[in-house]
Amino acid sequence: MTELVFRGATVVDGSGADRYRADVTIAEGVITAIAAQPVRVPAARVIDADGLVLAPGFIDMHAHSDLRTLIERDHPSRVTQGITCEVLGQDGLSYAPVDDTTLPALRHQIAGWNGDPEDFYWDWRTVGGYLDRLDRGMAVNACYLVPHGTVRMLAMGWENRAPSRAELDRMRETVAQGMREGAVGMSSGLSYPPGMYAGTDELVELCEIVAAYGGYHSPHQRSYGAGALAGYAEMIDISRRSGCPLHLAHATMNFGVNAGRAEEFLALVDAAVVEGCDISLDTYPYLPGSTTLAALLPSWSAEGGPDATPARLDDPEARERIRRDVEERGSDGNHGMVVDWGTIQISGVQSSELADVVGQTVAQIATARGVTGTEAFFDLLRADRLGTTILHHVGNEENVRAIMRHPAHTVGSDGLLVGARPHPRAWGTFPRYLGHYSRDLKVLTLEEAVEHMTGRPARRLRLDRRGLVRVGYHADLALFDPSTVHDAATFEDPRRAAVGFEEVLVNGVAVLSDGKPTGALPGRALRRTEERVTAL
Repeated sequence: MTELVFRGATVVDGSGADRYRADVTIAEGVITAIAAQPVRVPAARVIDADGLVLAPGFIDMHAHSDLRTLIERDHPSRVTQGITCEVLGQDGLSYAPVDDTTLPALRHQIAGWNGDPEDFYWDWRTVGGYLDRLDRGMAVNACYLVPHGTVRMLAMGWENRAPSRAELDRMRETVAQGMREGAVGMSSGLSYPPGMYAGTDELVELCEIVAAYGGYHSPHQRSYGAGALAGYAEMIDISRRSGCPLHLAHATMNFGVNAGRAEEFLALVDAAVVEGCDISLDTYPYLPGSTTLAALLPSWSAEGGPDATPARLDDPEARERIRRDVEERGSDGNHGMVVDWGTIQISGVQSSELADVVGQTVAQIATARGVTGTEAFFDLLRADRLGTTILHHVGNEENVRAIMRHPAHTVGSDGLLVGARPHPRAWGTFPRYLGHYSRDLKVLTLEEAVEHMTGRPARRLRLDRRGLVRVGYHADLALFDPSTVHDAATFEDPRRAAVGFEEVLVNGVAVLSDGKPTGALPGRALRRTEERVTAL
């Protein structure tokens, strides 16, 4: 028996083609028929989809759910906005591959991204082991990128230098092993330690390995501020030299120095594509960014790992050197820009004793305490053990709109799911594209917006029979009302579910039904094989 029929849906199929009306049938987790005439077959459930859009499930190309998908397995932030697949292992820092030395350091370093639950069972060390853990049950599918910074930790710790030949060979083999175990590519975090200590040649050699296995490189580049164009040029050069496809993560041009300069960045991309480079990118549809407060520190202050940084904050000479970098010279951790404390807003803290600072800017905290902004910065870092997260109000609307129109564009939420007031993009990115930027502002047509969220990322990931509404494709689908869909999450209330989604299917199983999460866990790790990315 057919499991499900969507009756009279407006199909936007993910290819960019015009919408059309059809009945769509699902059986055994696969789309079995798409018919212009009403389908008359026995069905367990028939959904009246008149006036609703049926699209492929959305693919989040930049997610930070590495732990949350294992802890809160029904994953409401994803299923309520139509996401059926997310790409983990971002920004060069995640939890596989690790050993007993690197895992505690990583847990400390990225606690602000993912939390660090005391009772969580860390029963993997390899990429394959992590993917096996995902396969025990989650709401949505997931792909994984080998994180370069984590690989570098395994080979040479937190040292700020070029690797020896033996260390680089170990990194190459570690990346290769991760690719063999199912990763779809490699991420790098070049404004986060220890990845920021890597030179261009190191990244070229590692990207050669990624390319040999059919993967792609997804860098958080060195600067989105003063050195943004140079940073993008370096990433393109790495792609050109290594032959590795390039996916530019959260491709933004931020800070006042870059206002209105998106076209310069896009010209770099277009010229490289003409030369033969394979380039894609993703963005989120908001102006503020989000990261940890500790990310603003200069790179030298993080040498030796998270335990070394607090000691430098207590050393008068080192503290003064940090102050000069952040206040006068422009810290490389702040993209080469002098920090404006009025743009740094606290979104989450690890220590409950600091709960009162959430929502305030560092400038406001400093005024209330009668200290300078940098002194307040130091005090917060020490009191919260480097675990504070922030919103960084440095975006430019003209740039956001220009980049989302580009033919290489896909969508990534870059959303953190922990903290008292995380960025609303974790819950609102995809409906914001559909509602605010497509329906209301008409920056993209509905067909274009859906293609950016589905067909394009599926091609980049080389997903097997996913990303389109086609007969024989896996039934990863989202049904929504195009007239009402919108993001309800706000900066004041960031965990509000999206409006307008009726049904979401993952592998043919409803994870959202009648607008409510079902608690079903049909998601699987999608692993790179010889030819495609598929579930085992």
